[in-house]
Amino acid sequence: MSQRRASISRFVTGDYLSPPGARLAGQRVVAVAYLVRHPDATLLFDTGFPFDEPFTVEEAGDSVATYPRSLVTELERLGTSLAELDLVANCHLHIDHAGGNFRLPSSLPIYAQASELEEARREEEKLVVDALAIELQAYRPIEGEAEILPGICTIPTPGHTAGHQSLIVDTDAGPIVLLGQGMPSASEFAAAAYAVNLEHEGSEPVPPYPAWLPAILAAEPTRVHFAHDLAIWQPSG
Repeated sequence: MSQRRASISRFVTGDYLSPPGARLAGQRVVAVAYLVRHPDATLLFDTGFPFDEPFTVEEAGDSVATYPRSLVTELERLGTSLAELDLVANCHLHIDHAGGNFRLPSSLPIYAQASELEEARREEEKLVVDALAIELQAYRPIEGEAEILPGICTIPTPGHTAGHQSLIVDTDAGPIVLLGQGMPSASEFAAAAYAVNLEHEGSEPVPPYPAWLPAILAAEPTRVHFAHDLAIWQPSG
């Protein structure tokens, strides 16, 4: 009997206009979430922005124009709804990834790294506090790697935040990594993966790469998806 595995659908939750001086200045930077249909449950990885209409966020002295899309509408397009979700995971608790958490049913489990939750509880900005609804929602802290469903594992990928996490999902196409904002883009992931290969070959110099990357590559992913890039990394050869 063949093992039942998960399937993944991605959707855009909106975008923001990268401000002057920032990476990709002047470009609309996409935000992507993922619906994972597992034989035992339906999981949502990230919930998008907290806004219903275009909104300007003041961040580190910059005015950042955001252009959200409706989480409810996107889920309906995929044939499901907030009420039909069984669990949620956030790659990290910034409002372009977890800003829709306040919209979720209050009993719905939301998985995040414990260190990420601790940091979020120190947040004082009302916009963020209201969006995350830490004390109202059913957050479930994770310490490191955890199998939250059979064949779906969290793996810490710190860097963008100390408590950032990614998912490794077992599918019929092989393991697929939902990297979140572990790296900004597929091209940067490819460059880092090449650095790991150079190290294995004993070639010098080896450019720096995140300490967690070998564990991701050891899972032999057939695809790696990102939270701010619609391009997909696939292994060569």
